[in-house]
Amino acid sequence: MTKQTQLIQETDLIRHTLTQPGIEVEIWNYGGIINDIRVADRDGRIESVILGFDTLKEYQDHSPYFGAIVGRVAGRIGQAQMEVEGTVYPLAVNDGTHHLHGGIKGFDQTFFDIVEATTDRLHLRLFSPDGTEGYPGNVTLDAIYQLDGLALTLMMHATTDQKTPLNLTNHTYWNLSGNLKRDILDHHLTIPSKTYLPVGEDLLPTGELRDVTGTPLDFRTGRQIRSSAESDHPETVAAGHGYDHPFLLSGQPIRLEDMSNGRYVEVTTNQPVVILYTGTQLETDYEIRGVGARPSLGLCLETQVHPNAVNEPNFPDILVEPDQTYHWETTYRFGVNSV
Repeated sequence: MTKQTQLIQETDLIRHTLTQPGIEVEIWNYGGIINDIRVADRDGRIESVILGFDTLKEYQDHSPYFGAIVGRVAGRIGQAQMEVEGTVYPLAVNDGTHHLHGGIKGFDQTFFDIVEATTDRLHLRLFSPDGTEGYPGNVTLDAIYQLDGLALTLMMHATTDQKTPLNLTNHTYWNLSGNLKRDILDHHLTIPSKTYLPVGEDLLPTGELRDVTGTPLDFRTGRQIRSSAESDHPETVAAGHGYDHPFLLSGQPIRLEDMSNGRYVEVTTNQPVVILYTGTQLETDYEIRGVGARPSLGLCLETQVHPNAVNEPNFPDILVEPDQTYHWETTYRFGVNSV
C-alpha cells in the first residue's frame, strides 16, 4: 500500500457517533465498524466495553474483524468453494484451505456510503460487484444502526441480481470490565441453547448437532468463560482452551455480564445461531488503546446462520434469489445490576 493510497483512504474515513443518555456509540463507514461503545457501570463510570482502534491503519494492520460487518458469508466455507445451480465457484482462500469471513477483502475492509446520519440513527450502503472474492451476483447491502435508549439495533438488508449466498454478522469483541481493565475469563455468560455444532481441528462444523448437557458448552443457566480454560473437554481444548462454537438459539436473549461492576448486555436476534468466540487466537504484537492485545481480552457473539451452510445439506439454505430481500437484525441492550 503506497503512502498516497493510504492518505486517500484516511480522507474517505468518516466517524459518526450515536448518542442517548448514558450511552455513546461510534461507528465508522469503513467496514461498518462499531468502533466504540461507552456505557456506565453501577458506580456511574462511563467506559468503553468493546475492542477497537483509534486509527484506520491499525485496523488494516492488525484487526481480527474488530466491530466489523462480516460478509458476504460469515464463518468458514470448506475448501473455499461452493456450488450454486450446478456451477462450482472457487472462492478466495484465506484460512488454511478454507474461505473465512468473506475472503481476503470482505465487507470488513470496504468503505460504505452514508445515506443518513443523525444523533440516534446511521444508515450505510455498500455495493458489492459480481465476482467479489469469487461470489456471483451484484449485491447491494443497507446497514442501519438505531439507538433507542440503551438499546443499539443493527439491521441489514441485502438484494442481489443473481442467486448467491448471504450470511452476514457483526464481529464486535466485548469486554465489559471497562477500558479493558481485565480479560473476559470471569465474565458470566448465559446462552439459552441446548444444542451446539461440534467443530473439527480446522474449526469447520462437522455437520453434526450435539446436546450441551454435561459439557462446558452448557450455558443455559449461565457460567463463567473461565470454565473452558480450565476444562480438558476435547471441544474446548481444540478451540485453544476456549470457545469457537456455534450454538442453536431458541429466541430467548443471550446475556453477558461482568459481575464485578454490574454491566451487562442482552443480545436478541432473528438469526438461528450465535457463534461464541473467546478470542483465543488474538495476537500479542500490538496494542488496543494502550492495552497489550492478548488471548481472552475480548469475546464475540456472532449472530448468523450455521457456518458452511452452503456445503452442508442438513443446514439451513443461505442462497438468496434475485426476487428476495435478505434480512438480519440484532439488538444489544445494555444495563447494570445494582449488586
